[in-house]
Amino acid sequence: MSNQLEQVKALMELREKARLGGGQKRIDSQHSKGKYTARERITMLLDEGSFEEFDMFVTHRCTNFGMEKTTFLGDGVVTGYGTIGGRLVYIFAQDFTVIGGSLSETFAKKICKVMDIAMKVGAPVIGINDSGGARIQEGVNALAGYAEIFQRNILASGVIPQISAIFGPCAGGAVYSPALTDFTVMSKGSYMFLTGPKVVKSVLGEDVTQETLGGASVHASKSGVAHFAVNDEVEGIESIKELLSYLPQNNMEKVPELPTNDPIARKEDFLNDIIPDNPNKPYDMYQVIASIVDDGKFLEVHKDYARSLIVGFARFDGISVGIVANQPSVLAGVLDSNSSRKGARFVRFCDAFNIPIVTLEDVPGFLPGTQQEYNGIILHGAKLLYAFGEATVPKITVVLRKAYGGAYCVMSSKHLRGDINYAWPTAEIAVMGPSGAIEILYGKELAEAENKDAFKADKEKEYRDAFANPYNAAKYGYIDDVIEPRNTRFRVIRALRQLQNKKLSNPQKKHDNLPL
Repeated sequence: MSNQLEQVKALMELREKARLGGGQKRIDSQHSKGKYTARERITMLLDEGSFEEFDMFVTHRCTNFGMEKTTFLGDGVVTGYGTIGGRLVYIFAQDFTVIGGSLSETFAKKICKVMDIAMKVGAPVIGINDSGGARIQEGVNALAGYAEIFQRNILASGVIPQISAIFGPCAGGAVYSPALTDFTVMSKGSYMFLTGPKVVKSVLGEDVTQETLGGASVHASKSGVAHFAVNDEVEGIESIKELLSYLPQNNMEKVPELPTNDPIARKEDFLNDIIPDNPNKPYDMYQVIASIVDDGKFLEVHKDYARSLIVGFARFDGISVGIVANQPSVLAGVLDSNSSRKGARFVRFCDAFNIPIVTLEDVPGFLPGTQQEYNGIILHGAKLLYAFGEATVPKITVVLRKAYGGAYCVMSSKHLRGDINYAWPTAEIAVMGPSGAIEILYGKELAEAENKDAFKADKEKEYRDAFANPYNAAKYGYIDDVIEPRNTRFRVIRALRQLQNKKLSNPQKKHDNLPL
């Protein structure tokens, strides 16, 4: 055998060794826990045969605590690029079979290289997290590696989409990289927390498990850290693929339109009768969304968090849009601190990546009470207001029923540069609801009335006749048109088409200072 053939054979053997990560025994251990390996996850995520790997032969440089005797090719993270649905993406997947997926200096450099190239070419970055945290043996070098990654997350924000998958442990400083990305997917059994159960026990005396402290369901419903909670890794990978289909490659491009057979002028007659006669009775906003978007498909974001506000992606005539909608069946669709933050984050993402925003409004106001006030509802509500007002993408608002007080202003009103603002005939646009308004307007008369109930009912009817309709707002041009509910899909699509070449920019500045 020639020397060259020997070298080629040696290369193939090295590649095979690198692909085994921490070895077959550790791979089997990963499988026994119902988890896939880093390479298996990449294979499932990318188009077949599209993966091109970087830095397969990198090893760490640490000699502390006998680490020079423990080296693995690739050093615990698999990096490279490939395609999803034919579109370029960059990826890194932490390999738990190699020293618990712990992060070293060279591990971090591999991730940074992928992120730097993704920024240069303008393509999304997907990070699959399954790591025990910083490699303790490397001390400050490991911490420096995390900070280098964080810096790139920050610079890439709003430039290229960044998606994090948590398919195992993610603790300590490691949590900040996913927190800085646009979307986080967590599988059942994975967890994220800054300080683990042992530290919580020693400092606070509180007994808590990994799941109750930082599990997928906790972060999806209570903290809002996770945008998607999935049952397993396969579901998580499919959700990433679906999410990417609604996103552009970068902030200079638009999302490719997808052909649809769903008729533009499709009418939904039931929408003409979906609003209950009783103004305090709820209905389900999901029914409205499903009936007007292409093929009834809606990818909800933050499904289990702050459920009085719905956010997510859908298409109208093939155009990808972000939907923001109040949910009357949860707390009457009220805005609170969490739903305001949730909406603001989503609106700013859509604006950063040229995705039009369709707002479906039925909001009685902000949630009252000391808990909300102490929690900074003023600041959180201002975030949503700021996000809508700052956004320069096409903005279309449909007021279905209630639009009361400051919440009317906040929910993409005409005064926050809403492009097209429609209303259903059932819209009620006013400073407040009839009951509260009458107590303020006729407080003295009400107290002196012989028949208080009859007097109040009469005055409430008078108030409703004046404001429980959209025509007063339409008179001033704050509503562009009052539309038949069953035609909502058609009218939204027409508005999107006429706004597709919209040009609008904000005043030049170093950066804004939104009320964080």
